[in-house]
Amino acid sequence: MLTRAQAIRLGKRFPRRERGRWFGLAIDLIWPLLVLGTRMRIRGTRHLPERGGVLIASNHLSFADPVTMTLFCLSGRRVPRYLAKAELWETPVVRAVMTSGRHIPVHRGTASVRDAYLGAVTALGAGECVVIFPEGGFSTRDDGWPSKGKPGIGKIALDTGVPVIPVANWGTHDVLPAGRKLPRFFPRRTVNLVAGPPVDLSDLAGSSPSATDAARATRRIMGAVTDLLAEVRAEDPPPA
Repeated sequence: MLTRAQAIRLGKRFPRRERGRWFGLAIDLIWPLLVLGTRMRIRGTRHLPERGGVLIASNHLSFADPVTMTLFCLSGRRVPRYLAKAELWETPVVRAVMTSGRHIPVHRGTASVRDAYLGAVTALGAGECVVIFPEGGFSTRDDGWPSKGKPGIGKIALDTGVPVIPVANWGTHDVLPAGRKLPRFFPRRTVNLVAGPPVDLSDLAGSSPSATDAARATRRIMGAVTDLLAEVRAEDPPPA
């Protein structure tokens, strides 16, 4: 667990280039609040490659997840780009943050959803760190275990061939429960962020992976995330 002194020192080492003006400002404002209001446990940043395209897959429990995942990536010396719902670009202040951070809008339920796929592939090809919540929203399970992943992440992973790093995220649902607008910082709650080694998809790789291959890749990625979450929770996950 990071002490406040360790968290402050860590924040000073965060990469500052390529963050964008407003995304960088948001990071600088929110990090001190997390240092004061939560207990952060971060493990596995060694699995993030120092450079080159990398895809990060995390479970999703709270609107706080992009915040904590950003800090996880920065702790690993990478600046994240998110696939995020296009509605976020409709709010002026949030739009400035999303645009300056070069995040990728997802127009769900429309033909433009392909633009998000192309945006992710382009960013990964340019050596970016792209974060995806494969469930496509909060877990639909009352017990907090990950729900089924969408096949898009499997397709992106196989089409680009970049490393896929699974991350288990646990505790943000206590800091900012679904339906609540303001975080609960007191008493301080613990947030766990744990990454594992790249998911092995080598047997599914090929010049033109099929939809079946993409679905298998997605299940494998979600399985790796679930296994990490089981370690964090010290519980056995439910049957697949």
